[in-house]
Amino acid sequence: MATALAVIVVVVFIVWATSPDPKVNQASFEDVEMVVSVAPIDEAFTLAQFRSDSGEIITLLVLRYDGVTVEGIDLTRLSAPRSEDPFQLLAAIEKGELKAAVSNSVDRISIPVERLLPSGPAGSRHIGTGTNFPEHAKEAGSDQVFMFPKFGLATPARTSVRASADGLLDYEVELCMRFDRPIASLVDFDAALKGLFLCADFTERTALLELADPDDLDSGFGFSDAKSGPGFFPTGPFLVIPEDWASFVSKTRMTTEHNGEARQDARGTEMTLNFRELTEKALHEMGNPRFAYKDELYELAPNERVEADMTLMSGTSEGVIFTPPARHDYIEIVIAYAMAGGPLSGKSLKETGIAEFIENERSSGHFLQPGDVVVYRSTTLGDIVVDVTE
Repeated sequence: MATALAVIVVVVFIVWATSPDPKVNQASFEDVEMVVSVAPIDEAFTLAQFRSDSGEIITLLVLRYDGVTVEGIDLTRLSAPRSEDPFQLLAAIEKGELKAAVSNSVDRISIPVERLLPSGPAGSRHIGTGTNFPEHAKEAGSDQVFMFPKFGLATPARTSVRASADGLLDYEVELCMRFDRPIASLVDFDAALKGLFLCADFTERTALLELADPDDLDSGFGFSDAKSGPGFFPTGPFLVIPEDWASFVSKTRMTTEHNGEARQDARGTEMTLNFRELTEKALHEMGNPRFAYKDELYELAPNERVEADMTLMSGTSEGVIFTPPARHDYIEIVIAYAMAGGPLSGKSLKETGIAEFIENERSSGHFLQPGDVVVYRSTTLGDIVVDVTE
């Protein structure tokens, strides 16, 4: 028996020691280097906002961006009224006048990108989307697109996010859409001016592991708590209003770099549901307060519509940090459960397993750490640089 026990121990050790230990999900990358540029004026109008020294919000028609400085025309120098609403300003000017201003000698303003305001709307409620890119759905073990309310204010393109010492902070790059009016039907969607911007969605994986149902990601639990931390919604420098939103989204590319290492790379054409289909799905989800956040239940959106101060998010692509438990995790979980007394411990195997897995992931140090830098880029939506702080 002693020999048999020794053999079992050796076999278990070999199985444990040879277990793969992925630190990040692998992603596919395009061969062509990402070049951030401003969309041609015939395809889209690119806007950016900043606050002047007097406190007034100025909206620019962006003509040039070099990663450091934005150059553009103050829309009030044309025929636009003074307004903080970029859609209202754009709608007040004839397209011909906007295009003519590009070639005319209208005064241009140069502004450091650090001074730009968030491109996201001012509201604190948004509509998040889960597993809307097929490869990421495989990573998450999900067979459906699901939605959840995300709480928090948009932050600018140069910002920071805090990494909790006992957390597992993960990154995500997304495309985002906002509207010039409330959207209560697909008729509203089709009629609305639609603005696109690059956005990031940070996730506290500890909250997901503790609260979400891995067998039913659409349960309404876990995601709002995991994705609504302070600073978890950075937005790009530009709000882009395309002539043809569907074509524009389809070819738009977005990437993520973590400390200079490429982690995500995808285009809008990979989305399982496009923004019109996401809007239709969201409208069908309204009216049911089934989404948990801070121990209370919420509807997907108030008033059963997508408000003008809300964002509709695309979901992210493959390449996030979080990976499911590996073979060695399961072995350690069983051993920890047995050493704690098994059923006599007062905890279930699941409870012990979640705590053990979280501790393993935390001690590995491969989630975001203070001092890290995460950079998100898009072909025509600008870039976001986030410093991770303690």
